Amino acid sequence: MRNHCFKSSIRSGVVRLNKGACMALLLTSMSACSFTPGARLDRISLPAGFSISIYEDNVPGARTLAFGDKGTLFVGTYKEGKVYAIPARNGDEGGVLVIAEGLQNPHGVAFRDGSLYVAERSRIVRFDDVENRLAQPPAPRVIYDLGLKYAHHGLRVMHFGPDGKLYVSIGVPCNICMPEADRYGIIIRIDSNGKAEVFARGIRNSVGYDWHPDTHELWFTDNGRDLLGDDAPPDELNHAPVAGMHFGYPYCHAGELPDPVFGLRNPCSEFTGPAQRLGPHVAALGMRFYTGHQFPVSYQNRIFIAEHGSWNRSSKLGYRVSMVTFAGNEAVKYEPFAEGWLQGNSAWGRPVDVIVAPDGALMVSDDKSGAIYRISYGNH
Repeated sequence: MRNHCFKSSIRSGVVRLNKGACMALLLTSMSACSFTPGARLDRISLPAGFSISIYEDNVPGARTLAFGDKGTLFVGTYKEGKVYAIPARNGDEGGVLVIAEGLQNPHGVAFRDGSLYVAERSRIVRFDDVENRLAQPPAPRVIYDLGLKYAHHGLRVMHFGPDGKLYVSIGVPCNICMPEADRYGIIIRIDSNGKAEVFARGIRNSVGYDWHPDTHELWFTDNGRDLLGDDAPPDELNHAPVAGMHFGYPYCHAGELPDPVFGLRNPCSEFTGPAQRLGPHVAALGMRFYTGHQFPVSYQNRIFIAEHGSWNRSSKLGYRVSMVTFAGNEAVKYEPFAEGWLQGNSAWGRPVDVIVAPDGALMVSDDKSGAIYRISYGNH
């Protein structure tokens, strides 16, 4: 049974409880309320005027997000092998539908022209007319075979770019190695005829990207390598205005740190450094430009990044949503926006992806708590 004890939002540090539901649960179990993500929302800090609420708390392993034309929120997963659909709420609570299961790490989701695209580890499949068939979803149709086999960094992320092509990130099958050229450590784009080309290289593992609303240029996160200490290298926010750029992996990290194994082969000066250095080992994953109209105008075109959090640092870092501010086309400030999933050195939630909802709210997925959060401004 789902726990609706803490379904209301947290605003200005005040927890609004459904007292009747909570009392009934407490009579059954004194700890029933304490283990739901909603019970801990009072720990999330946000800028003044913002609030956070539970949009859905029954989405085990929730990872990447995509909205359909009718407001359906599609959610990819990792180990669960499922793809979820959360129909538009229109002010009412709804359920979570499983529209596919038994897939191989169906992590990436993208929506276009009525069809849902799902990226598994080795292939891309499509569900046609899916929003009209949520109760009886169609069988997936394979549209592209990636021909990849490695599980390490095997979670694909994909989005349709302004050029109408489908972009797919392919991480390297290791922590540090010399990957097969133009097969790993890249972002590719696939046209409507199924022809693929490499758009960007030298990328260890990108799990989030988006295009600037004005320039239509690509920006993406990249996870830095492990085993170089607590504070090196930082994760990266990169800018790829044109095809063919190389961002340094495995020779150089964050634009300035030669790799101890491969760094002597090519100097850092040969590659494109990050537009913004992020926290070390924060596991920067999903990112989006804010294009809604609910937040104050100063937030327009800022980047929001889901930081999944470090596993390889003596003092944990990340487990938050961060924000990058621009001056023109230049990143000038990186700071936390929503934090509190990490308490001390223990985390109760791990943000994975962010997406701007049709109403301008910011949705955040959390695979540890199996929840989707909604961050809103003012009375929205």
